[in-house]
Amino acid sequence: MPADRLDSIPTKYFFLKIRTHDFVKFRDYLGEFVYGSLDGTVTTFAVVAGAAGAGLSPAVVIILGFANLFADGFSMSVGSYLSAKHDSDPRPPFKRGLATFCSFVVIGLIPLLAYIWDFLFGVRVVSRFLISSILTFLAFAIIGYFRARVVHTGKSKAMVETLALGIIAATVAYFIGDFLEKIIR
Repeated sequence: MPADRLDSIPTKYFFLKIRTHDFVKFRDYLGEFVYGSLDGTVTTFAVVAGAAGAGLSPAVVIILGFANLFADGFSMSVGSYLSAKHDSDPRPPFKRGLATFCSFVVIGLIPLLAYIWDFLFGVRVVSRFLISSILTFLAFAIIGYFRARVVHTGKSKAMVETLALGIIAATVAYFIGDFLEKIIR
């Protein structure tokens, strides 16, 4: 709904007006959301999988995961900002970079949730990596759903492609971690 049409909504429907306006803004940055959240989830889960393959402690997983989230998220947002400065897209470059960063960090945090839960509450979760995998695959499916809207393809196809990308990246990282752990120790 265009912004000028939002003004025509009667005041008694104020909440609908806010929700519609917010949805329009979210939709305006859906591409950045998909781009940032997909990369954030893939790279963070690759860190988790590599650390699990190497048998590293949960504390190391959290440290590496957060370092990845913020450093790579910042890098992605700067890339989005710089590319937005030089195209004809009317959306503000700063907002595009911010949308990329926020989605990268917020959705990219999902692979770390089982490890954070364990750290914060002292609940020893034996299968942290399994729980992390399940949560991450759910995130990939949701990202794939939104990706279908951005690239105008079928939802099932986009979800399967997104899941496959995540599984392949995690598998590579896991076996590299396992291989290097055997060489180094």
